Amino acid sequence: MDIVQLREYCLGKPHVTESFPFGPGVLVFKVGGKMFALTNVDNQDPSVNLKCDPERAVELREYHAEIEPGYHMNKTMWNTVSICGTLSNSFIEGLIDHSYDLIVASLTKKLRAELGFS
Repeated sequence: MDIVQLREYCLGKPHVTESFPFGPGVLVFKVGGKMFALTNVDNQDPSVNLKCDPERAVELREYHAEIEPGYHMNKTMWNTVSICGTLSNSFIEGLIDHSYDLIVASLTKKLRAELGFS
């Protein structure tokens, strides 16, 4: 997976916005105003920070060298995932889905309803 594929996949999810709130180079994807993925578009070794269930985060790190505690993030709930290593695109997409779903679930009931989530 490359940055273009990552961007297209994230933007293909409902109600996702992209911005550079941390300055040029750090692309952030949000749903309902909350981050679910961010990546440094200038990095030679592309990676993405994704939110993750804490228990699953530890398990993923133990089994995949390409997954580390979230760089500049809460290490309990965020992973940094190398997108140019041996992980398949479908596996990375599943991690993006998980992050997105966690954020959608954390939105207020009112906001979820406004966005059309049940």
